[in-house]
Amino acid sequence: MTDGDANKMWGGRFAAGPAAIMQQINASIDIDKRLYAEDIEGSKAHARMLAKQGILTPADGKAIINGLDAVKAEIEAGRFTFKTALEDIHMNVEARLRELIGDAAGRLHTARSRNDQVATDFKLWTRRAIDEVSAAARDLVAALLDRAEQHAGTVMPGFTHLQPAQPITFGHHLMAYVEMFGRDLGRLADCRARLNECPLGAAALAGTSFPIDRHATATALGFDRPSANSLDAVSDRDFALEYLSGLSILAVHLSRLAEEIVIWMSDGFRYITLSDAFTTGSSIMPQKRNPDAAELVRAKAGQVIGSLNQLLIILKGLPLAYGKDMQDDKAPTFAATDTIALCLAATAGMIRDMTVNEARLREATKGGFLTATDLADWLVRVLGLPFRDAHHVTGSIVAKAEAAGCQLHELPLAEMQQIEPKITTAVFDVLGVDQSVASRKSFGGTAPDNVRRAIGAAKERFL
Repeated sequence: MTDGDANKMWGGRFAAGPAAIMQQINASIDIDKRLYAEDIEGSKAHARMLAKQGILTPADGKAIINGLDAVKAEIEAGRFTFKTALEDIHMNVEARLRELIGDAAGRLHTARSRNDQVATDFKLWTRRAIDEVSAAARDLVAALLDRAEQHAGTVMPGFTHLQPAQPITFGHHLMAYVEMFGRDLGRLADCRARLNECPLGAAALAGTSFPIDRHATATALGFDRPSANSLDAVSDRDFALEYLSGLSILAVHLSRLAEEIVIWMSDGFRYITLSDAFTTGSSIMPQKRNPDAAELVRAKAGQVIGSLNQLLIILKGLPLAYGKDMQDDKAPTFAATDTIALCLAATAGMIRDMTVNEARLREATKGGFLTATDLADWLVRVLGLPFRDAHHVTGSIVAKAEAAGCQLHELPLAEMQQIEPKITTAVFDVLGVDQSVASRKSFGGTAPDNVRRAIGAAKERFL
């Protein structure tokens, strides 16, 4: 950078340009050039407002708008040269605008600062990112709903502590993730609503003496209102923290589902298979089919959580209003967005790709005495035993069946009556897995009809 370039950027206060290492640490253009569309959109709204308020002449306003459109076209056509010497996207756009339209470009920055400009750009970008991530999450929800509908009545073991617990349906299991991702959609929507206040016009930190109309620019950019405090407007990054927090929870949910896929594909389970599209082989073991896509989704949750931690640490010690530390707010936000978009697409692809082994799922329900709770409930409901007594009786019957090497429904009635003489043949009506899942009709339960109703409700709520 020449001394003349320094003077153009900073005015008469600086006689010489920065040291090379200062220029390197200070520049952010390699990161924030992603904000070009938002930067130009914000500048156009600002220029229109300045012209309407009589702060710019109509001719200058028109020249600025046309020039900004030309700059955007150059960027999108790949003809724009981004210059590190100009530090960031804002100065790169403004410098090129001056080359195109002359001195009128210098009037664009009237009544604003890079502080409120970047806060506005970043909010516009985050708002768009929320919309795109939400659309991808809804696509995953749609994939899960389709699979849940196909398997609303497909029985499988439900687990606690990764131990067989009670019979459920595969559709019911998938619907648990629909609920998780539905909450993620709600968190993103809440974040979007809270961020939708416009910083533009807050200037550096104190507002401006020019007669601007902040409500007009807020409306033009799709915000609900201008931000209420100029200090807060330029220093607030709550919206990015909240967004990254929502992405981190979403990433955890994706990781949990990915872990289920890994387990279901393992030889000990064999509940599902994935095709070549979402698996890889081994360089040495020709028989291997590895669920690498799921494993990578599981791993990448750490990257998203790390981005949240990075921004929390950047902000935790900053006094008001703006510090250059905040220049580093965008890199983790961009990185987390890219990662979550990839993980959502990969997970939706796996859900649509997987083949469900219904026979194996049913076979797996034969282990673990899954209907033991149904037996205990029957003892309470039919014989009137207190539940704790019924629990004890059931445990004794399970031990007897285990010793005999049979399932509960295979244990002779006489063997059960040795423990509880009042048991009748009616008990066998509740000891099959199909009867068990069909009986779980309480709201939110695993009964197939419940699952089908839940699918219909989820389509209304989330899609």
